[in-house]
Amino acid sequence: MSEACEVPDGQVLVELARARMPFGKYAGRRLMDLPEAYLVWFSRKGFPPGKLGEQLRWMHELREAGVAHLLRPLRDG
Repeated sequence: MSEACEVPDGQVLVELARARMPFGKYAGRRLMDLPEAYLVWFSRKGFPPGKLGEQLRWMHELREAGVAHLLRPLRDG
């Protein structure tokens, strides 16, 4: 039996496409432009609490599913 997939609403996707990393080596970089290895590292070590952690988790899941590129048209505007 497969688990139901949670799908974010449109506003969440727009925010995700425009969100930037607030700290560390990739500070200022859009979450959608973070290296895959960095997202995998977070998935293993644990995502930070709060909105940033949720956004990183979503970005990781979208990358794994091969659909993160669909956010590109939402990133500017």
